[in-house]
Amino acid sequence: MDNLPIENVWDYPRPPAVEPVQARLTVTYNQLVLADTIKAIRIVETGHPPTYYIPPEDVKQQYLIRNDKSSYCAYKGIASYYDFTPPDNQPIVKSRIWSYGNPNGTDGKFADIKDYYSFYVGPWDCYVNGEKVQAQPGDFYGGWKTKNIMGKVNAGSGAWSL
Repeated sequence: MDNLPIENVWDYPRPPAVEPVQARLTVTYNQLVLADTIKAIRIVETGHPPTYYIPPEDVKQQYLIRNDKSSYCAYKGIASYYDFTPPDNQPIVKSRIWSYGNPNGTDGKFADIKDYYSFYVGPWDCYVNGEKVQAQPGDFYGGWKTKNIMGKVNAGSGAWSL
């Protein structure tokens, strides 16, 4: 596992910044590798651990079904949510994956995450360079906290529906 540099969430910018990821990300559910990429993008914002976005070609989309849930971000616009249908007849996992089909932002700042998928931590395991991440506290924000992320992170319920 590569060592990641120490970062403090209170050093991240506001408005958020979009950055390429210099790491391998994987998302696994039981034995299924749901996503695996070295081409991710992350968004960093003051007080939050990074939120990672994985290109669609690196996600097993055959297990995803878009649902009618949405949320709004003042920086990125309207997010669409997906249900995960496990291949082994386990219960469907609802609304734990999201994407922005038409991200907005100053001068197209967030255009690079168009149609990329982001995963809440759980019920699957999420990894950055082999390190299992911890979920950002709360039920709305989807940050991934690794050992190199320092500072008290924001948590909250956000705005689920429009």
